[in-house]
Amino acid sequence: MTEDVEMKELPAPSNSTTTTSPSTLNHLKEIASLIETGAYAREVRRIVRAVRLTMALRRKLKAQVLSAFLNFALTPGSEPHNRLVSYLPKEDVHEMECDTASSVSQTPMKHPLPELEIYCYLLVLIYLIDQKKYNEAKACSSASVARLKNVNRRTVDVLASRLYFYYSLSYELTGDLAEIRGNLLALHRIATLRHDELGQETLLNLLLRNYLHYNLYDQAEKLRSKAPRFEAHSNQQFCRYLFYLGKIRTIQLEYTDAKESLLQAARKAPVAALGFRVQCNKWAIIVRLLLGEIPERTVFMQKGMENALKPYFELTNAVRIGDLELFKSVAEKFSTIFSSDRTHNLIVRLRHNVIRTGLRNISISYSRISLADVAKKLRLDSANPVADAESIVAKAIRDGAIDATLDHANGWMVSKETGDIYSTNEPQIAFNSRIAFCLNMHNEAVRALRFPPNSHKEKESAEKRRERQQQEQELAKHIAEEDDDEF
Repeated sequence: MTEDVEMKELPAPSNSTTTTSPSTLNHLKEIASLIETGAYAREVRRIVRAVRLTMALRRKLKAQVLSAFLNFALTPGSEPHNRLVSYLPKEDVHEMECDTASSVSQTPMKHPLPELEIYCYLLVLIYLIDQKKYNEAKACSSASVARLKNVNRRTVDVLASRLYFYYSLSYELTGDLAEIRGNLLALHRIATLRHDELGQETLLNLLLRNYLHYNLYDQAEKLRSKAPRFEAHSNQQFCRYLFYLGKIRTIQLEYTDAKESLLQAARKAPVAALGFRVQCNKWAIIVRLLLGEIPERTVFMQKGMENALKPYFELTNAVRIGDLELFKSVAEKFSTIFSSDRTHNLIVRLRHNVIRTGLRNISISYSRISLADVAKKLRLDSANPVADAESIVAKAIRDGAIDATLDHANGWMVSKETGDIYSTNEPQIAFNSRIAFCLNMHNEAVRALRFPPNSHKEKESAEKRRERQQQEQELAKHIAEEDDDEF
């Protein structure tokens, strides 16, 4: 088996362009060699490693370095070369220093592989997005997607999934996300026909993001329910899928499923993805409040999330107390933040939960209380607060939120005595749910285990080899003994 191409350690950052450019270019050439080895050996893991190493060099990409790498990886004067060079700033490309050009070999590859061509598209696209040249990024991403439609190789799938992501990102940054929805659907169909599962899950997430960006939750759910099912290949894509699924379930009032999806997405997300984990926690907090749960204080004290979750902490405090006035003031105070997070409509739903929480506290505190006092404590500001309080109490009793009865003749709410919860099946149900969660986590951990390819075959062949050597030694010894006997 071909050995991996070893990457040298990245040098310390330097202020000199003449020392930084050749070093970055050398690393890009080593990555290109790794991609070439993976393409010939048909090993996708080498392409994955090349993409990971490229992300480490992302901040060091310059126009001069990219121009020199394009001259190395692609044939100068070819259509892909001319197209990609046209996206780079002309003044930066022509100012390529002579020392850089002479210190690094510029021998181009005679017959570039499709993987290298797609990789060049990816490098230029990442550079354009980082430089905020979004119009050029849109043109480059569109050209790369058109080229991908004519390439059907499993070693290209990893690079293609990255290009799909930046293709959607470039259009989202310019506010033209709706323009590519049809093209994303066509790409998803192509990936399905080619059995490109990594491309399928990437494009499915991009389509869900596209629909949710315009609040098209019904279309997103129809696509998600009819999309092909397969095992997740990328943890990042699986986390995104769980987050979008949680948002869809929340809008559809399926809070239990939404809570599970959002919490699972937050747990599985990488530590470096702080912004993503913050969004997951924001939605999970709202969903738990809608379910009648109060999140623990440790949720709001997670490292790096204190300031981002502060509005939701104050909102949770208002819901926990059951104070309708405090809830209204918090909602008005952070209305811009809630609108930007797209959770404002969900917070409007919480008003009923605040009233029910306050009513539950009243039912625990008083064995009998008049409906007028209930309306006063709940701070109902309607035209007929007593009638509203009566309807609210009746609905809470029907839903099982409080254990009480209504005395319509006297206008009272009479609370029943609280029983022993351990005499019911609730502790057993809670214990069973925790056991099911632990078993599910164990099964997912077992499925996520990775083993070296053909390890069982290598072990069997090694054992057979030792047996064969032992038999050969015994046979040679037996022959030697027979020869001795003859003499």
